[in-house]
Order: sequence, then C-alpha cells, then structure tokens
Amino acid sequence: MTIQSRIKTRVKRSKRSVFMRSDFKDIADYDQVGRALKQLIREGLLLKIGYGLYVRARTNRITGKPMPDNVAGSDGVMIEALERLDVDYSFDEASQLNLSGNSTQIPARVKVIPKSPRFTRKIKVGSQSVNELR
Repeated sequence: MTIQSRIKTRVKRSKRSVFMRSDFKDIADYDQVGRALKQLIREGLLLKIGYGLYVRARTNRITGKPMPDNVAGSDGVMIEALERLDVDYSFDEASQLNLSGNSTQIPARVKVIPKSPRFTRKIKVGSQSVNELR
C-alpha cells in the first residue's frame, strides 16, 4: 500500500473534516506526506485552508468544483480548524446576539475572531477567512 493510498484511506474513514499535516506523521516523514497531500489536493479529495491545515472536499453538484465536506459548511470548518489548533475564539456581535437568543436576525456570515493577538496564522475557506487582511 502506497503512502498516498494510506493517507487517502485515513481521510475517507475519519469522522472529522479538518486534518493537520501532523495527523499523518506515523505514515511517512514530513516531505513524503507533503507530496502525498499535494497529490490528493490535485485529485480533489482535499483542500488546503492554511499552513499545514487541510479539509476533506467533495464536488459541488452545481459548479463541479471541490468544496469543503462539512455539514456546517465553511463556518463549521473554521471553528473545527481553530479547535484543532487549540485556539480560543469568539464570534462577532451579530452572531453572538443570535446564538444567545437576544436577536432573531440571522447573520449572513459568521465571523470567527481569535481571542489571542499572538495567533497570526491565516486560515481561508472559500470567501471566509481568519487573520486575512483586506
């Protein structure tokens, strides 16, 4: 069984949708894992969302392009990625009001804000991003 097929099997069987490069360090060394992940991105099984962060992908039925395979969409991917990195986060004001029940307005986009100013890693899923300057 090749390194790429072992990683592919692990990604398909996993219950989580966000993977870190270190999740596969028991399969092969750093460079070999990187080459296998790059090939899986070309095949459309994974999407790179940040440095060492990948998300399982599926093909969009309408556009035919790969998209994150998460029930909660890109918001869920962002939250799962921050939780995998052990980063405390909060939501923007509109999202907090809706989640607490103080507002019935549903925000079009949930903005996830890391609490630590030392967290500078850029994470981008579709049009949503964390620490991305615009």
